[in-house]
Amino acid sequence: MNKDSKEYEHELYDFDNLGREVSLERSKAYREEMSARRSVRFYSDKEVDRTIIENILMTASSAPSGANKQPWSFAAVSSMAVKQEIRKAAEAEEYKNYHGRMSEEWVEDLEKFGTDWNKPFLTTAPWLIVIFKQVYELLDDGSRGKNYYVSESVGIAAGMLISAIHHAGLVTLTHTPSPMNFLEKILERPANEKAYLLLPVGYPANDATVPVISRKTEGDVISYY
Repeated sequence: MNKDSKEYEHELYDFDNLGREVSLERSKAYREEMSARRSVRFYSDKEVDRTIIENILMTASSAPSGANKQPWSFAAVSSMAVKQEIRKAAEAEEYKNYHGRMSEEWVEDLEKFGTDWNKPFLTTAPWLIVIFKQVYELLDDGSRGKNYYVSESVGIAAGMLISAIHHAGLVTLTHTPSPMNFLEKILERPANEKAYLLLPVGYPANDATVPVISRKTEGDVISYY
């Protein structure tokens, strides 16, 4: 820090050095846990404790962000009336997508997943989580502040949220009905917030199925230099 820089308070980082063997064991266990993660479209209506939802959301909120602006907010919806309103609006947009907005190639690529414009999971799952990105900071006096790397920051938080959901023994699905501005209206969000992602969260139905898929190998995704 040069002599003309402002002084900001810092603290010593309390790092817990686990050692190679523990790090190796934990990295392997977490890799296996996340490899078992699947996107689930069939949900039980079994309740999920609100404290669990709070814990996973605050895990997501610990994500790094540009200049530590934390440009995200989360709407956790358990009200059946609100879920029904969201489902109705989402299905209206999805119907348009499947009947003209999406290319034929896109629709064909989705066929193996058995998806269509019907989204019953939006009312069956006990919780819907909507991630909003704050395109600018809304200051107390009503003026606008600058946020940085908003999409990147919120994307990292979304990834951490999905990981936390799975780690808590729950399942989810990344749902992106496009456009999603109906979520801002239904949930009466402030003007600086734009819907980023909609996730049903809960337990899978007893007869839930998932498509048989393959994932890329280490050789496909990693380059060492």
